[in-house]
Amino acid sequence: MTELRHRGTTENDLQHQQSEDKGSENEGKAEKDGASDSESKPDTGTPGVPVPADDTPEVLNKALSGLSSRWKNWWVRGILTLAMISFFFFIIYLGPMVLMLIVLCVQIKCFQEIIHIGYSVYHSYHLPWFRTLSWYFLLCVNYFFYGETVTDYFSNLVQREEPLRILSKYHRLISFAMYLTGFCMFVLSLVKKHYRLQFYMFGWTHVTLLIVVTQSHLIIHNLFEGMIWFIVPISCVICNDIMAYMFGFFFGRTPLIKLSPKKTWEGFIGGFFSTVVFGILLSYVMAGYSFFVCPVEFNSDHNSFEVDCEPSDLFQLQDYALPAALESFTGWPTLRLYPFQIHSISLSAFASLMGPFGGFFASGFKRAFKIKDFANTIPGHGGIMDRFDCQYLMATFVNVYIASFIRGPNPAKVVQQLLALRLDQQLHIFNSLKTHLTERGLSAL
Repeated sequence: MTELRHRGTTENDLQHQQSEDKGSENEGKAEKDGASDSESKPDTGTPGVPVPADDTPEVLNKALSGLSSRWKNWWVRGILTLAMISFFFFIIYLGPMVLMLIVLCVQIKCFQEIIHIGYSVYHSYHLPWFRTLSWYFLLCVNYFFYGETVTDYFSNLVQREEPLRILSKYHRLISFAMYLTGFCMFVLSLVKKHYRLQFYMFGWTHVTLLIVVTQSHLIIHNLFEGMIWFIVPISCVICNDIMAYMFGFFFGRTPLIKLSPKKTWEGFIGGFFSTVVFGILLSYVMAGYSFFVCPVEFNSDHNSFEVDCEPSDLFQLQDYALPAALESFTGWPTLRLYPFQIHSISLSAFASLMGPFGGFFASGFKRAFKIKDFANTIPGHGGIMDRFDCQYLMATFVNVYIASFIRGPNPAKVVQQLLALRLDQQLHIFNSLKTHLTERGLSAL
């Protein structure tokens, strides 16, 4: 009897397990079919991802009609690169507020391009609320990061306005409540047959937020340290991209990496040396202007941003003794440089050696979905994300570099925090500071 009961229980378990396996097999059938289709058609692209058409302006097509496709692409990229550089100079002229707005616009466009790829791949499944929730999470994350920035850099304005003071005090609670609302909406939107796909896209959205929004937030923080910390790193990445393309186009023979077959060692090395020289020269030009080197601060009296200050020692010319070997070669005992120019070598080296890995990462991503570009926004260049794949990695490095080697205590921020305290707390800090200074021999108080 015991054996029969045990055998019956085992058979029931097996039948139950087989039914579960069959159910899970049916549940994931749509996902497996989509994956197998994409893998079995290597030459047609990922299903659902539209192949961008030739978006080159008709004027350029006519003007370059007699050239081969290789030289036609060279001229198209060159002309539009000059146009983008001119636009970059124009927004620098307009000041830091416009630069921040452009960073936000670029962030939104990059997010849209990446999310659109995911939607294009899985659009046939009609996942509920996917795009709505993606954009809602973008709103939540931006509210959190920009709220932190406003609280940090606009403390005078925040303390002066009662609504802003309340929002600042409960900012993180509000941000968490907003995110929690989106999280609950996602859970309520789960459909039985598409659980796995929906969690794929949930992860897709959050990784995109991590890559795009977090990095753009760091770019804005770099901008507040001084426009030179924004312009020089971005310019170094642009220079490396251009010069690596030029050296690779004319001299490239040795492939660099399989993920990006057109990249060559000649372009990589030529881009490195060109970018280092470019960074030193650009830093020398910009370090002499307070408009570029002064931190961006908010003036509560005029309710506007200001970039006027006494430049720090980092932007004062200093004499550096050359090593004996260089002195005998150049005939100069000393070299007069801005200290920032020495830091620019680190920025240029990172832009040349590590920055391209952001591009390689993007190339691997595009190959995974069998697409050439993220979008066709810029003829000859692809989408906005195709142009900023290296910039985001650079933004993180600059922010870490400033925090590690440049930034020190900010007296203005300390004073702002003290003024936000109660009078008894301010008096206690005053007496403590007075006692400390007296002990150190400063009795003027």
